[in-house]
Amino acid sequence: MTLLPKDNGLSTIQSEKAEGNPLFPVFLKLNELHTVLIGAGNVGLEKLAAILHNSPDATVTVIALSILPEVHLLAADYKGVKIVQKSFTDTDLNNADLVIAATNDGELNNFIRQSAHERKLLINVADKPELCDFYLGSIVQKGDLKIAISTNGKSPTIAKRLKEVLNEALPDELDTTLQQMSVLRNSLNGDFAYKVKKLNEVTSILVEPKAPVRRNLIWLIWGSIVLSILIAVAALWLRDPDFKTYVQHVNPLFYYFLGAGFVFALIDGAIGMSYGVTSTSFSLAMGIPPASASMGVHLSEIMSNGIAGWMHYRMGNINWKLFKMLLIPGIIGAVTGAYLLSSLEHYSQYTKPFVSLYTLILGIVILSKAFKTGVKRTTEKIKNIRLLGLGGGFIDAVGGGGWGSIVLSTLIAGGRHPRFSLGTVKLSRFFIALMSSITFFTMLNSHHWEAVAGLVIGSAIASPIAAKISNRISAKAIMIAVAVIVILISVRSIAIFLGKIL
Repeated sequence: MTLLPKDNGLSTIQSEKAEGNPLFPVFLKLNELHTVLIGAGNVGLEKLAAILHNSPDATVTVIALSILPEVHLLAADYKGVKIVQKSFTDTDLNNADLVIAATNDGELNNFIRQSAHERKLLINVADKPELCDFYLGSIVQKGDLKIAISTNGKSPTIAKRLKEVLNEALPDELDTTLQQMSVLRNSLNGDFAYKVKKLNEVTSILVEPKAPVRRNLIWLIWGSIVLSILIAVAALWLRDPDFKTYVQHVNPLFYYFLGAGFVFALIDGAIGMSYGVTSTSFSLAMGIPPASASMGVHLSEIMSNGIAGWMHYRMGNINWKLFKMLLIPGIIGAVTGAYLLSSLEHYSQYTKPFVSLYTLILGIVILSKAFKTGVKRTTEKIKNIRLLGLGGGFIDAVGGGGWGSIVLSTLIAGGRHPRFSLGTVKLSRFFIALMSSITFFTMLNSHHWEAVAGLVIGSAIASPIAAKISNRISAKAIMIAVAVIVILISVRSIAIFLGKIL
């Protein structure tokens, strides 16, 4: 029930009379009522399933002359359901509190409705809105949160589609928020007005996208981006004598990597993965050693993931508990992997085929995901989050990518919400890319800065666009194209290596 502000009077209520749908939504405690369902065919089965799904402890008497076997199977799992195989008589409603008619006999339905009204009972007649006193709307449920959708009987199909949209859009973590709010409400002291004010302040972030929260994190992200750029420019200027020449006479390779970084970041924004693997495959194909290629990928991901993480944060796509569990292990794994790969930079002719083999495997993984009808999610969420972050960070640094392919896909397959997983992985990726880049930068004296600069600038330009187009275009076609390209490039690199040693 909605509380009106104090300055709203009767005139305001009258001026806001509902137009279109005049129904008043209520939620019934069916476990304390007796529902009589007449009909046990396909429609009756659907009605019974809807009742029991929402109210497992409901008391329901099913009356029908012909009963589907599926009705018996469903009723066997609920002790409150009683099945009576007989023709309907008006005395069957003597002890009823609620009536649902689900027969395919129009005359019988009218008789049931007349019998219900004689006893002052509310009735729902399947597929006959004009005979109904109430409707069974589509239901969206996330734990204790339950949302009913009504189209005033005009289009149950629209209600069903809206249910699918809301089920996907609303995170499962909302139930955790509800439990926390319940504890907070019970702990508050003061009068009713004070409690309402306090609870409104706490929940304002749900409806106010500009709510002033986590300002320190915002400053940390943008400060780290600016600092990283300054450090990179200063180090290049002081350590690489060719850098000044690069500034004056840009190597054409820069423009190839500029376009590649832009395209790969857009792809990554659309499907939530593959930036690292596509960038690394491209870099190896262009003759860049593995460690330098991985450094270029991670340097470019500092800005691109910082911007993408910021955009996802503004859109409320971050699961902060999951973020904390991924961050530290992910950084440890990434720094370790960057250190090992940098130590082997002088042996790049030997490490390159192994990295190409890794990108080949990732390409096959992406291709297999593209042909799946959907990501199969378990009912139980994955628990080894820290181990996943450690392994994902290490493999990502060594192979120049894989954080999204490994961590994101595992989280979703393990029961995590796709949108919140994507936002959280993007934000944590920013810090992991930052620490990997610092490690690479400390250990390498690379001469491939045109490739690094191209990836950094190209991906940064694409990042705000990528966050906006997330899940708005066909991911399957993109994943197939990316997988095929990555596989072909990786096979080519491996074939060249094998040709040299044979």
